[in-house]
Amino acid sequence: MAGKQEKNWWVLMGRYSHIGFVLPASLFVGWLIGAALDRWLGTSWIYLLGLMLGIVAGFVELVRTLLRAEREESDGGGPS
Repeated sequence: MAGKQEKNWWVLMGRYSHIGFVLPASLFVGWLIGAALDRWLGTSWIYLLGLMLGIVAGFVELVRTLLRAEREESDGGGPS
């Protein structure tokens, strides 16, 4: 029984640290793509669009992860 609890702790740690990496990574990638497009097209506003899209992508992943965790908890099963 202790092995299962330890495994669940590691699974939860991995799941929630995933959120901590995905949010800033999506923000950075959105900014990077927007800045590259700004440089290529000679504009100065597309990086803001990239930032917004990165923020949206990060929050979508956050909601998906939390809904998945809630669904698994209500099913009574572990992560699959």
